[in-house]
Amino acid sequence: MTESIRSKYQEAGVDIDKGNAFVRKIKNVIADTHQRGVISEIGGFSSLFSIDKDKYESPVLVSSTDGVGTKLAVAKSCGKHDTIGIDLVAMCANDIIVSGAKPLFFLDYLAVGKLELEVASQIVTGIAEGCKMANCSLVGGETAEMPGLYKEGDYDIAGFVTGIVDRDNIIDGSDIRVGNKIIGLESNGLHANGFSLVRKICFNDLGLSVDDYIEELGLALGEELLKPTRIYVQPILNVLKNYKINGMVHN
Repeated sequence: MTESIRSKYQEAGVDIDKGNAFVRKIKNVIADTHQRGVISEIGGFSSLFSIDKDKYESPVLVSSTDGVGTKLAVAKSCGKHDTIGIDLVAMCANDIIVSGAKPLFFLDYLAVGKLELEVASQIVTGIAEGCKMANCSLVGGETAEMPGLYKEGDYDIAGFVTGIVDRDNIIDGSDIRVGNKIIGLESNGLHANGFSLVRKICFNDLGLSVDDYIEELGLALGEELLKPTRIYVQPILNVLKNYKINGMVHN
């Protein structure tokens, strides 16, 4: 790209050099999540992943996409962005584990008004940490700087996960019968659903702030609300080694 074109982009609010610096900054963090199967480098037009078909009789790919919703507003108020990426992976990975699928790889989308290297790096570091917890590879993503659409300091994130399960092992709820045992897995907080209501109650109705210390919780409200969503992948996969699960839901 010529200096003239780069300059015109910068005048429009898009910093190409900062975007390139961001990719360099996160490259090792992303590569650290890579497992066997990843056969492409970060920064290409697409990501390549090789499936070990010998492990499966009839492999079926399972995919899901999700976001974190207005929990992002709490992260912004707290100035803490290093766990919101874990939420993102959890929302996607937990949705496919209910089908019995093991996550293989993950991609993310980050849209910002103005790219702030430190904030963006915290977000992606959290995503990478979530991928390790879900035992999948972060193989790529997209960072879009859109000053005409987002205000400076605002951002949104979305995630995309692909997993795999043998056709005979797909869990779809069709085997649920009267008399089946129902087991609930404990959360570690509010996770990432319903935060528009949570924010209304806490901040509007009760007049609290993220810095307010909540005696019953033993920590500040913001810390409690930002506890990352628990990733249930490994516990469920461990159970499936020895037991049959007829159906699951993720709320």
